Amino acid sequence: MADHTYTVKAEWDDEASMWVATSDDVPGLVTEAETLERLLEKLRLMVPEMLELNGVLPAAAAALAPFRLVAERLEQPQAVA
Repeated sequence: MADHTYTVKAEWDDEASMWVATSDDVPGLVTEAETLERLLEKLRLMVPEMLELNGVLPAAAAALAPFRLVAERLEQPQAVA
């Protein structure tokens, strides 16, 4: 198993109504989904694939590489009339 935990950041895009994920740890990783659950499903496939394709880890190690999903969404409360 990999010694390093890779960090993936997800931010809510109000205009697109999507979660957008990127990572400084996983080169080339950019994806989006309507829910965090769907985003996590995609990331489980994409993180190992991107780690391998970009030469960060060999295939066997990439398949077991742990990652942390950090999600951030700003909500603006609406005034009640």
